[in-house]
Amino acid sequence: MDIFIIILVLVLLLVIPNIKIVPQAKTYVIERIGSYYTTWSNGLHFKLPFLDRVANRVSLKEIVKDFAPQPVITKDNVTMQIDTVVYFQITDAKLYTYGVEDPINAIETLTATTLRNIIGELELDQTLTSRDIINSKMRAILDEATDPWGIKVNRVEVKNILPPRDIQEAMEKQMRAERERREAILRAEGEKKSSILIAEGEKESAILRAEADKESQIRIAEGEAEAMLKVKEAEAKGIELLKAAGADQSVLTLKSFEALRDLANGEATKIIVPSDLSNMATLGTTIKEMFHDQKETKK
Repeated sequence: MDIFIIILVLVLLLVIPNIKIVPQAKTYVIERIGSYYTTWSNGLHFKLPFLDRVANRVSLKEIVKDFAPQPVITKDNVTMQIDTVVYFQITDAKLYTYGVEDPINAIETLTATTLRNIIGELELDQTLTSRDIINSKMRAILDEATDPWGIKVNRVEVKNILPPRDIQEAMEKQMRAERERREAILRAEGEKKSSILIAEGEKESAILRAEADKESQIRIAEGEAEAMLKVKEAEAKGIELLKAAGADQSVLTLKSFEALRDLANGEATKIIVPSDLSNMATLGTTIKEMFHDQKETKK
């Protein structure tokens, strides 16, 4: 009985450690007697004691590596520091385990050499303005080079580009001068637009004043013409009323005398005598009487 218990305990001690559970997004590379045997995906697995072993535990998640700045030389012989960030994913655990000794170090070295080759074909200004081109070229080259290692490079980003200090100072001066030039241009354009708007406003104001004066003169002339027309209409109506009332020549002559009297009461210096009066002596006598009556009235 004791032997049975001991054997059972030994079996449990051998079986339980060889039961493996592979978590999600992980794979285990299994070797049997020193050679590659299989790759376990997520789930429950059992390996043979003393014969099988877990050679490598590989994560299938995307890995991000920020590599240290690398000194590179541009086509126009400017040395600068550039650091990169590589996003990659392991697609084949067997190739990743047996393809290269140290995959991360291999990727870093490959990134540095590839970056030097690409930057060496560009001048300083192109390097500073062509990040997308650099990223695309590096991703394509690294992805192709890491295929035998079971690695897929998803993205490469140039994080920082650091030119020498004197180059940075020169660039800052150039940028400052460019900003000042743009500011001067914008200020000049603003002043120009302001002057144009002021001139246009004065022009429109002058036009409106001229139109207002013109309209006022037209209205005054129309008013005077209308007043004269009303007077003439009133005189014509008066004559028509006299004719309608059957006034004879003596009445009309009397109305003419009244008009002459009104003229005499004013400050006029000239008197217009109707040409149809038949007796000038009678007219003189009548005018004399009118002046006499006027004097008597004043007394």
